[in-house]
Amino acid sequence: VTGASSVVFNGALKTSSGFLAKSSVVEDGPMVQITPETMESLRQALRDKNFKITCGKTDTGDIKEYVNICWVENEEKTNRG
Repeated sequence: VTGASSVVFNGALKTSSGFLAKSSVVEDGPMVQITPETMESLRQALRDKNFKITCGKTDTGDIKEYVNICWVENEEKTNRG
């Protein structure tokens, strides 16, 4: 669980890059680079429910990173400050 002042979703990742998605930390929060198709799914999902983005190379079985976007009512489970 990471608390952040901002989050950036960049929907310009090309499928030819070989990545499902990429995540990194910039300034004071995460930046997630995703494909235009994933961006459209994210937009719709944020209207309806939680959303999970899988990051990592498309052609390997390596351990993957996940960026989970969750709506919570109980703030005790999130970072403070």
